[in-house]
This record gives sequence, C-alpha cells and structure tokens, in this order.
Amino acid sequence: MEPLIEFRQVCKYYHMGDTTVVAADHISFQIFKGEFVAIVGSSGSGKSTCMNIIGCLDVPSEGTYLLSGRDVGKMNKNELAEIRNELLGFIFQQYNLLPKLNLAENVEVPLMYAGVNKLDRRRRALESLERVGLREKWRHKPSQLSGGQQQRVSIARALVGNPSVILADEPTGALDSKTGREVLALLQDIHAAGNTVVLITHDNSIAVQAQRIIRLEDGQVVYDGPSDAPEAVVTPRAAGIRQGGGDA
Repeated sequence: MEPLIEFRQVCKYYHMGDTTVVAADHISFQIFKGEFVAIVGSSGSGKSTCMNIIGCLDVPSEGTYLLSGRDVGKMNKNELAEIRNELLGFIFQQYNLLPKLNLAENVEVPLMYAGVNKLDRRRRALESLERVGLREKWRHKPSQLSGGQQQRVSIARALVGNPSVILADEPTGALDSKTGREVLALLQDIHAAGNTVVLITHDNSIAVQAQRIIRLEDGQVVYDGPSDAPEAVVTPRAAGIRQGGGDA
C-alpha cells in the first residue's frame, strides 16, 4: 500500500543572519490511510515544522515529502494551495472562525475555494455540522458559542471537503480539560469512521489517545511506534536513550 504521507530524509533550515537553525534534521516516516497518528514533542522539537510541511504551508529544504504520491517540494504556490484544499482538512487551536459569518457559512469556506455551487455548499455544510452535533445552531455566529462548540465548528469545516487527511494542531490547547476530552472523543469517532487523523501536540496525555506516536526531539525522530508502549511517553533525553523509528 502506498503511504498517504511520506517524509524521506526531510530537512528544514531557517537562516537568521549568520546563524542557520536546523528545524528538521533528516526526518523519515510514513503514515497510511486510516491511521490516527500523534506527532508529539516539546517546543523546538520540530513538530510545528513537520505540521507546516504536512499541511503544504512550507516545503523541505532537503529531502522529499510525498502527499498521496505527489512530490510537494516541487510545487509552486498555486499548486500548494490547490493540494491543501483538495486533500487536507485543518483544525486549529484557536478555531480561526470568521466572526461575521454564521456557522454554516464558516463551514462552507473551503467549498467556496473549491468552486462548489451555493446550494451544494449549504447542504454539505449542514451535513457536516450534523456530524459534530451543531446542525440546529447553524444560524448562530461564533461569538454565541462556547469554546468547545467553536472547536466543533472548526472540525465540521475540516470535514466538509471530505479530505484525505485531518490535520489537527493542538486542537484542545484553548479548552478546559473536560471539553478537551470531548473534542478528542470526537476525533476518535472521526477516525473510527475511516478518516486519517494526524494530531500535533506537546501533551503526552493527548498523544496517547492516538494509535501511534511519532516523537520528535531536536528536529529528529526519537520514537515511532504504538501509543500504548511504555517508551512512547518517556522523554528519550531523560531516559538517556534513543528509540528506533526514524533514520535520525
């Protein structure tokens, strides 16, 4: 089976004056259709860089990133925007809802960029809101909702285009623990329905809700394996060891 997401020796460098910062250091992994994977690491570990590359918001400095078999590093800005809209659904920590639009209109935004007609946009938006339990509130504005409800709208927006990958960046970071658990349960339901979910987080207690963990440290993969393994949540530096699972 061809991987849906594949990093082959991916490096990312940022130049700050005379200093070169290595944000990703020869990272290699594969994610297949239907997986629920958490990419976890502390600040500066490289997880945000990986998220940006997976989300086609950035490209590798070296190495290869293949999304559904297509080499993202060779794409121009228009092609990157097209593949983002075609294959990816984004869930953000701060929801990124448009305050002047009602819920249905917010969910419709990706479909507008995809050129879907108005009637189909509204039908699909309402179906997507139904999946997250908010169809009856479709006329509401985001300011009329709780944080958890706003994140559900964000999830509905991510789902509406039937993307190949749901990319969730710290989706519970702005929520209280109870609401965060509800959002994670919803992501698990989405995965159970056959969707591929990639979760970016710094929190071990959230990462273990996925099936598999890819742990990063200093821009390298230090663990890639089942989330229920003891070593999945042990910080390798603290343990004085490096776990297998990457070419780092």
